[in-house]
Amino acid sequence: MTDDARDPGTSLDPATLPDGWRVWSDDDQRTVLVYRPDIFDGGAFPAPCLPTLYVTHGRRDRRPGVEREAPPGASWVVTLYLEPDVSAPEERYDTRGAAVEGARELAAEFARGDVDYRDLYQVPREDYFDELDRLTGE
Repeated sequence: MTDDARDPGTSLDPATLPDGWRVWSDDDQRTVLVYRPDIFDGGAFPAPCLPTLYVTHGRRDRRPGVEREAPPGASWVVTLYLEPDVSAPEERYDTRGAAVEGARELAAEFARGDVDYRDLYQVPREDYFDELDRLTGE
């Protein structure tokens, strides 16, 4: 294990997440959080639009199924995806613990409606934004 990868103090306790957020997966190199998977199921909201937070050791590889080790000294990265090709700027941290706390804070901002996701889209989707506003704190 590298850095503080599995230090118990750096684990993301699901009970500390804001309403609507769930731990989707968690391992030494990556933690994935999802927002309201109960409704982003292809019905009211398209499944590819599931808001997802990644906490990764090193930059996340965009290709599915690619396993890789982070280079020595790699930072921890937190990235919010609204769709596969729509993401907020990544945030970098020196330790897993700091990245986990950063992800928790970003999840809380999102749940309160404090993340301006409209600016992340090149092509506005107003009906979708209105529904997402309804789900988050707007």
